[in-house]
Amino acid sequence: MTISQITRRDIVDAIAVENLNWSGRLEEIEFLSRLYNLSTLPSTDGRFKDAAGDIWQHGVNNDDWDLTWIFYDPRFNLMNGDDDALLAFLCETIHPVARPDSAEAERICQLYNLYLQNDGYQIVEKTRMSGRPVFVGRNVGIAHAPGIAAARETFGSTDPGYIAQQITRMEAATSNDPALAIGTAKELLESCCKTILSTREIQFSRSADLPELMKLTVKELQLSPDNISDQAKASEIIRRLLNNLTTVAQGIAELRNHYGTGHGKAAGSMGLGTRHAKLAVGAASTLAVFLIETHNERPKR
Repeated sequence: MTISQITRRDIVDAIAVENLNWSGRLEEIEFLSRLYNLSTLPSTDGRFKDAAGDIWQHGVNNDDWDLTWIFYDPRFNLMNGDDDALLAFLCETIHPVARPDSAEAERICQLYNLYLQNDGYQIVEKTRMSGRPVFVGRNVGIAHAPGIAAARETFGSTDPGYIAQQITRMEAATSNDPALAIGTAKELLESCCKTILSTREIQFSRSADLPELMKLTVKELQLSPDNISDQAKASEIIRRLLNNLTTVAQGIAELRNHYGTGHGKAAGSMGLGTRHAKLAVGAASTLAVFLIETHNERPKR
């Protein structure tokens, strides 16, 4: 058991605070039957011969068990059992059969991952069923890319939806899928630029690529080297740094084109490793934080 008691209790507390019905649209017996053979598990109520009986009595008929009873029931051993059992249970709570709303499933997945990542685990999309995501738990290791924490904090109040998903995806993929991490790093910068430009009512083409979006954003935020006065301290150094903003974006775009997701590769082509993914994710996160903080500090022109 490598998912700690602290993480497990945090997840249970989050479920309680969110008042999250873990069985979704299914009855508890129907839900649990997808994971366990309830007829072979003993009853804790002498009136019934197996677990199915007392779960129906207390979970459906009387409804006198609290929301998180399942985690403390020793028959299911979710608090003290192996990691795979816990991950399988959590993935089942956001399975399309139990939770058909994909947006809700993604939100709950992010909630779980907020705590699981501390122990090196993530719940990620494995496949699709009728267009809806089916999830699986993975041990991705603890490989934090620089800038991720700052990006999560900065964008948490700006766009808690799509951009937050991109940050979670980047972090989860850094170790186990560097190509996805690199591809998502580019998408994060694109989303950041589009958010800033849209908020400031600056028009841009739907087909605009990252370098073009970056140039528009830099111009709107007055971050181009030409905006720095010769009288400013270290003006030449500042100019060089600002001039490199578009260079960083261009480099990440090119790295994604060669090694990231989004383009077909020849069979047998070699990809990049975790350290390269950290470089792309760290650079993209740091640049995105700088742009959004500048956007928040400077009023629209």
